[in-house]
Amino acid sequence: MRIIVTGGAGFIGSAVIRHLIGDLGLSVVNVDKLTYAANLASVAAVSDRPGYAFVHADITDRAAMDAVFRRFAPDAVINLAAESHVDRSIDAPDAFLTTNVLGTATLMQAARSWLDGEGRGKADRFRFLQVSTDEVYGSLGETGLFTEETPYDPSSPYSASKAAADHLAMAWHRTYGFPALVSNCSNNYGPYHFPEKLIPLIILNALDGKPLPVYGDGRQVRDWLYVEDHARALVAILTKGRPGRKYNVGGGNERTNIEVVRAICAVLDRLHPGAAPHDRLIRHVADRPGHDRRYAIDAGRIEAELGWRAAVDFEAGIERTVAWYLDRRDWWEPIRSGVYQGGRLGLAAAR
Repeated sequence: MRIIVTGGAGFIGSAVIRHLIGDLGLSVVNVDKLTYAANLASVAAVSDRPGYAFVHADITDRAAMDAVFRRFAPDAVINLAAESHVDRSIDAPDAFLTTNVLGTATLMQAARSWLDGEGRGKADRFRFLQVSTDEVYGSLGETGLFTEETPYDPSSPYSASKAAADHLAMAWHRTYGFPALVSNCSNNYGPYHFPEKLIPLIILNALDGKPLPVYGDGRQVRDWLYVEDHARALVAILTKGRPGRKYNVGGGNERTNIEVVRAICAVLDRLHPGAAPHDRLIRHVADRPGHDRRYAIDAGRIEAELGWRAAVDFEAGIERTVAWYLDRRDWWEPIRSGVYQGGRLGLAAAR
């Protein structure tokens, strides 16, 4: 089985590739534009395997995508190529609309064209998995869970762009019979996470003795999913899910942001003790616009239908994550020191 993984040099994409090749022995074509958050070092553990290929390309480039399908004749696509940072989407939404919306449509059209032509022999078993987020559902109150039937109510340019892509995937299925599936996951964390996101930012700021910024009162609630559990879920959806169906993926680990930050500090106090507790560095900062208060996932469908279940609880996952960052300065120090950009080291200052 040969799978195209777009955005495979990113956080979740690289975890998926390591799982597909390292654990399952499958063939993978990593298609990545190598923007600021991509890092080919994240797939170094499997990049020398015979089943791995890399294509430096933008999913909005139709000619490039047509060439990828013709060259590699895939059995499936997992679309993880996306702009994903909410704060960046508020400051500059255009890139999010281009990659997340136009890019998804372009990729599906390239797949359709190939399946209607050279790839027609694979049409019956071909699958296209659009990987999305729970943020498309908006904000929950103090109770309740997002299900696959929860109406979309996105709050940020990022979540709106992902909602649009989800709708396109389902429309392509209904209109063209295109074998699309959609997954909506909760907040991921784990190794190889780009340092602007909450958990790696807190870990690395704490190691540097810098302030640990927490938006507002820090009482925003998120359901945390260990990235390797997510990788397993995506493979289950791709191989056992039904086209035209959506699957929510959650870790069942609801925590407030301030609880997450304090948990990281507690682990660091044990694994990397300093002169004073790390939580002394916590600073509450102005909240961001349109900040959703609570997300929580009902993962009952994927558990019942596909037999997937999150294996890593938050306490174990955060311990693993902190330990990884302590051990892997070679991965994150070039990013923090400004000699890393777009999947390459030493070529230009980081954006």
